[in-house]
Amino acid sequence: MKPRFKLDENLPSWAGELLRDENYDVETVLSEQLGGAVDSVILDACRAEMRVLVTLDLDFADIRAYPPKNHHGIWVLRPDQQSLHSILGLLRGATKLLATEVPDARLWIVESQRIRIRE
Repeated sequence: MKPRFKLDENLPSWAGELLRDENYDVETVLSEQLGGAVDSVILDACRAEMRVLVTLDLDFADIRAYPPKNHHGIWVLRPDQQSLHSILGLLRGATKLLATEVPDARLWIVESQRIRIRE
């Protein structure tokens, strides 16, 4: 089964379009009126909807606060530059890895040269 995604409010709308163009089910924090919500509320919504959270927020990379076994996956994007091109490039790289890796119960740190996966 293809993963379903929820995009954090810090991502450009084009990120959702890129994932939708690849036939992924995508919702956004903003479309669900969760803009400005605390991190735990956003992750609870992802859990309830069985969605992978995609974000630029490094707080979600703390596995002590957000143990991978307690969610359906978190992708923390770490672009070299805060540009649309960099962010979309990271997403493209991560979706290619979905051919061999599952995001469920894992933290993915997505960087331009590598993707680190924590379980």
